[in-house]
Amino acid sequence: MQNKTIAKLICILQVLILLVLTGCSAQADTQDTEGLTPVYYINNDETKTEAYYVQIDAEGADEEIEALLDALKTKDPKARYKAPLCMGFDIQNMTLEDGILTLDMSIEYKRLVFTTEVLVRAAIVKTLCNSEYVDAVYFTVDGKPLKDHSGFEVGEMNAGTFISNDGNEINTYEEADIMLYFASADGNSLIRVYRNKFYSTSMPLERFVVDELIYGPGSGVEGLYPSVNPSVSVLGISTKDGVCYVNLSSDLLIPYGNVPTAVSVYAITDSLCNLPNVDKVQILVDGVVPEILESSYEANTDMVITLDEALKIQSDMLGE
Repeated sequence: MQNKTIAKLICILQVLILLVLTGCSAQADTQDTEGLTPVYYINNDETKTEAYYVQIDAEGADEEIEALLDALKTKDPKARYKAPLCMGFDIQNMTLEDGILTLDMSIEYKRLVFTTEVLVRAAIVKTLCNSEYVDAVYFTVDGKPLKDHSGFEVGEMNAGTFISNDGNEINTYEEADIMLYFASADGNSLIRVYRNKFYSTSMPLERFVVDELIYGPGSGVEGLYPSVNPSVSVLGISTKDGVCYVNLSSDLLIPYGNVPTAVSVYAITDSLCNLPNVDKVQILVDGVVPEILESSYEANTDMVITLDEALKIQSDMLGE
């Protein structure tokens, strides 16, 4: 009896070992990506893109691009991910010229949540740029150039657009409470505004703050005006030993409206100095410190006023 029991146990163990080995073999087979093409989808939490390898059989540029787009439209029967081209919008037109693929999205594309839109864009670009025929992708929406959440034209993108300096993909987004300083109506004072924003963790928060300043206050709050010329471009930004080095284009030196350059400088400085890792700000223009600017700046609260005070200035200017 005991021998039979032992024999049964050995048999069961053999079956279990066989199942494990079979499972490992199957898993290894699924990891063999030779001859397959990575297609990027969005995880169900909409926090990152994930690559799945599929067989693409196509000849020529048009046929291969169509096959990749079809793959991006294909829903996963196991519901492991979301297909980027099943998000409620359509591709109305596409053209390929000199390696630049232009995709014109329907107007519904604008209804995507900011973080979802970035992930959709990343998935499409990284998938299509795997084609030997596509060097970059350019998006339009209903015939007009796609703009990011800050109002700037996105432009041409390739797979490298979605890789951060440390080699990690743009995958995650965080919520941040930031403090921005915009101008009063007379251009001589700054008004502090709190904003709650989502930003990509592959982007330094310092860069995000400066981008938001350049974008401006928008039209939602009366009494707030742009404190930085919206034509300014960020050429580079980094922080070391508590000093944030901000390299901007020469448009910074061109007053916007009635806002002098000094106010723009302190709008940038005060906004950045509210970040925990920034104590001072060094502003460069086209890579050098202009003579009209000091070597570095600390926050200046003397020129900061409340929104009520800003509205009074505006009222006095209008003679109300």
